[in-house]
Amino acid sequence: MPGEESRRRAGQPPGQEAESEVVITGLGATTPLGGNVASTWEALRSGECAVRPIGQEWAEEMGLPVRIAAPLAVEPADVLSPKELRRLDRSSQLALIASREAWAQAGSPEVDGERLAVSIAPGMGPVLSVMEAWDALRERGPRRVAPTAVPALMPNAPAVAVGIELGARAGIHSPVAACASGAEAIAYGADLISLGRADVVLAGGTDAALHPMTVAAFAAMRALSTRNDDPAGASRPLAADRDGFVLGEGAGVVVLESAGHARARGAHPLASLAGWAITADAMDVARPDPTGTQQERALRQALDQASLAPGELGHINAHATSTPAGDIVEARAIARTAPGAALSATKSATGHLLGGAGGLEAVLAAMAIVEEFLPPTLLPCGIDPEIADLGLDVVGPDGREAPGLASAASTSFGFGGHNAALVLRRP
Repeated sequence: MPGEESRRRAGQPPGQEAESEVVITGLGATTPLGGNVASTWEALRSGECAVRPIGQEWAEEMGLPVRIAAPLAVEPADVLSPKELRRLDRSSQLALIASREAWAQAGSPEVDGERLAVSIAPGMGPVLSVMEAWDALRERGPRRVAPTAVPALMPNAPAVAVGIELGARAGIHSPVAACASGAEAIAYGADLISLGRADVVLAGGTDAALHPMTVAAFAAMRALSTRNDDPAGASRPLAADRDGFVLGEGAGVVVLESAGHARARGAHPLASLAGWAITADAMDVARPDPTGTQQERALRQALDQASLAPGELGHINAHATSTPAGDIVEARAIARTAPGAALSATKSATGHLLGGAGGLEAVLAAMAIVEEFLPPTLLPCGIDPEIADLGLDVVGPDGREAPGLASAASTSFGFGGHNAALVLRRP
């Protein structure tokens, strides 16, 4: 039978129909604000800012123009084994930490490994392992390059670390898309479920790229804030005098599950992933399309899939990195697409986690629904008048209670013109 054949090719057991509804049953994170979701959320809700001077000596020794960042609140060495620390790049370590938390919250679901997949992606990849291997070769010779270097520095290494631990044999995926990586990975994971190729997917993003080379390279692009004397006020999305993003590190992971599988095991979803979409500017390797056409298209497609009219979206966690060009393009796209949604720009508190940003901000969108609270946008100097004129409802530095919040979205954009939008609904 054609139906049976199509299910067989998809890896779906005979007699089992594809489940189109995707739910979120677990959340995990390690961030500059906290070592897990609860501590991150509490710090965010309290209006804390994670940006601070770079503690490593190299920031001063190398004369870097940028000497501020948003490093992790809890070091991986505090929670991982010596073997894991030795064998895994820092980006993989963070993915593993966040995934374990999400998996535990989901109840460590019993699922056939051939129906379990992983979709976790970095934006930059394992920068620290690459630089460490190069330093070892240059300074100590080829015999001192670690035999674990290649497995550690592969872009798919974070996903592989999680997939091996859980025995995810339905596929281990890493859809690298710069700073949209985490969101694209979640969208890809949702596709796997809706197409009937998996019942459960761990999905999200990670990055750990605090290194002098990375800082110098972003600074050379004039992408980073240079407010070294004002760390807490440096990441200021939507402000008139925003001058670039603050480099952070961290990971955010969700457990995606078909609604049918979740029901069958008695799980209680935290949210429904009701819509997701990916588009591309196909215009420039670094600059966003100033029209914002494809950003708008991604959000509209995700809203359409979620059966939400633009005016019905309750909340949006914007990409809003604090760059002069990026924020205004996104603000205009949101104003055209979901003008009534209350907007939070949480990178004002966390900095920019690169590939980890989309994963974390999906986690925060889910938490907004669960906690019925809109996270704050730290606004040390208010909103850019050009953005204010768009009429957007920007959530201020105190956050906002949101009783009965029914829907929330997150948007993510990356170098290369990657655009991703996720829409969540109350289950």
